Amino acid sequence: MSLAATAPYSLPCAIFLVAAMSLAGIPHALWLRTSLSERLRVPVDFGLRFRGRPVFGANKTWRGFAVMPLSAAASFWALAEVRDALPAWLVAGMWDLPPVQYALLGLACGFAFMLAELPNSFLKRRLGIAPGMAPRRPGLAAACLIIDRIDSVLGVLLTVTLLVPVTLSTWAWVLLLGPGIHALFSIWLHRMGVKERAL
Repeated sequence: MSLAATAPYSLPCAIFLVAAMSLAGIPHALWLRTSLSERLRVPVDFGLRFRGRPVFGANKTWRGFAVMPLSAAASFWALAEVRDALPAWLVAGMWDLPPVQYALLGLACGFAFMLAELPNSFLKRRLGIAPGMAPRRPGLAAACLIIDRIDSVLGVLLTVTLLVPVTLSTWAWVLLLGPGIHALFSIWLHRMGVKERAL
């Protein structure tokens, strides 16, 4: 991917990233409700154990990896294709890249979104926290809640920063806006019966 020369304006860039990943999350959530997705309910760790406990646990399956990267590629590509019709303030937050490179950027972000959840799951298994469950200790529960909301967001930010210019202000805005949207998707998935816990 050829890199854009300059970083776009911070707040519009953050809104673009949050909007693109949110759009990607819709087909991802709908996919998880299908019977077809159940065929991929295979743990990412293939049931392997580390020091007597699962590496990531039964809730981290290949179902998400099957759709989220492609869904993110499609959402980034679609927004790039309609860039001329978008408000000027939002376009100011986009990189000077052709739609195909936006699709590649979205693909990378989709993979990063999923991969960034794995270290948190690995840590929870080491602490003896069952998949889908919250820790009983209030302090640990609060820490896990925060990490659950920002791990994927950080994964996307790190990936974008490696591929295109991004300002620190964009990081700040995404970290302010992204976790709330992520929480709303978690609540939606819980209400659809996909997740055991809303938050």
